[in-house]
Amino acid sequence: MQRTGIEDGVGLTALMVAAARAIETRRPDVLAADPYAEHFVRAAAASAGWPVRPEDVPGGDGDPLWGRLGRYFGLRTRVLDDFLMRSACEGVQQVVLLGAGLDTRAFRLDWPPGQSVYEIDRAGVLAFKQGVLDGVGAAPRAVRRPIAADLRHDWTRMLLGAGFDPAVPTAWLAEGLLLYLPRDAEQQVIDTVDRLSAPGSTMAFEVKLMAESPQVRANPVYTAARQRIGVDLLALFDGEPRPDSAGDLAARGWSTTVTSPFDFARHHGRGPLPEPDDALAVNRWVFADRPGARSGPRAPGQAFRNAVSGSC
Repeated sequence: MQRTGIEDGVGLTALMVAAARAIETRRPDVLAADPYAEHFVRAAAASAGWPVRPEDVPGGDGDPLWGRLGRYFGLRTRVLDDFLMRSACEGVQQVVLLGAGLDTRAFRLDWPPGQSVYEIDRAGVLAFKQGVLDGVGAAPRAVRRPIAADLRHDWTRMLLGAGFDPAVPTAWLAEGLLLYLPRDAEQQVIDTVDRLSAPGSTMAFEVKLMAESPQVRANPVYTAARQRIGVDLLALFDGEPRPDSAGDLAARGWSTTVTSPFDFARHHGRGPLPEPDDALAVNRWVFADRPGARSGPRAPGQAFRNAVSGSC
């Protein structure tokens, strides 16, 4: 089994999400299928014994870790798949995955011809991912460009050097990233996205609105992840007061829509719904689009509509 930085700190959360995607893939009411997720889980020593099928989860959807939190990740995957595919169908030919982790969208989504997908993450994570994908003979369905970079520092030069064109519209995705970054690094990401985005660009990202109460921090979702698989999410979340990134983009002329995951659970008829002292209650999914001459007649809020309208 391979051992890399994927098994340390935030890298371990990528394996947790991959396990959730593997379980989701085998559900009879699957929201998003990822045929590669199981291979990532089995390739790392830290996760080799984790469940990858629904029947491996005691308690099914009632399990706080692989049921409730796992279904959250499955729902998030589906919603953001839809957001990216609709953006691509509307002519956005560049996608940038910020903190790509073990994302396999370049391999499993049916991209239009000529689509480019840039994946930015740490070198060790990308190397682990590439090794697993090579081992199963995976072939990308888009022009895939991995970029080894630390998003806490300047990554503009590396993105531009890989062929990214700031003069054409881009779909940006920060899935499960900003909650782990220091405040200054999150602001730098937003600054960079704004600076490199042509009119017609879109962005989706996940944030937590505020620090959670002691009662929420004791939620079984958090305790199960810590005690059963060694992922201490509360310790990994950055403790600084969070910036208002949605408001920042709006002040720069972007149209932004802030949503709750529960909105999409109700829309799809699957996924977690609110519960007392909920670990998901302050999570928000933000969709933004930069209007302008290149975006034609698109109305404000198009990025949000892309997330609910499904694939082309």
